[in-house]
Amino acid sequence: MTTGVRRRMGVEERRQQLIGVALELFSRRSPDEVSIDEIASAAGISRPLVYHYFPGKLSLYEAALKRASDDLAARFVEPPTGPLGARLLRVMRRFFDFVDEHGPGFSALMRGGPAVGSTTTNALIDSVRQAAYEQILSHLEVADPPVRLELVVRSWISLAESTALIWLDGRRIPREELEAQLVHDFAALAAVSAAHDEEMSEILRAMLRYEDPEGPFGQLVTRLLALAT
Repeated sequence: MTTGVRRRMGVEERRQQLIGVALELFSRRSPDEVSIDEIASAAGISRPLVYHYFPGKLSLYEAALKRASDDLAARFVEPPTGPLGARLLRVMRRFFDFVDEHGPGFSALMRGGPAVGSTTTNALIDSVRQAAYEQILSHLEVADPPVRLELVVRSWISLAESTALIWLDGRRIPREELEAQLVHDFAALAAVSAAHDEEMSEILRAMLRYEDPEGPFGQLVTRLLALAT
């Protein structure tokens, strides 16, 4: 009969394990409510050993935020093929997958959690927003965005954040509806801006040139026309 021998982890391997354990706990409860003792217990190590790898809960929280923010930013990456509306809908589905999986952790990421106002936390949040912004511009094939386009894209990213946070508070609207609504919101913001600016109108025409009438943007036009009759 043989007995299992626990393998000793290297420093970086143990750090990554603790980050993963912390993220799992943060996905179920607010980071404010998760103690170092719980993280140590879930990792199968002692409390002092946690402090050997991280000076305190804040440093562990920031490391977990970094992994979560990298994951969230990656959700906005989408191959630049096919109609834009369909691409944005796939992005929104992956975005809400993250929100659904990480619940309290997502709220903490967007609201700052235990590290609210810290330079590190603010930088991580800004990095996610910037990654999303750059991805949207790449799909629009605009290298030097006019100020009105920047306003549209950054406003839409902020709207997606706010929508997800409200949705987490009770999930009172089916997420599939909100995913589609946010894609419609993007088209609506662009259309309103285009009504005031010729440069934006050209960008809007390029956005709609290859859209499928049955796709998200086409569905929005159909619904708006129905309201006008």
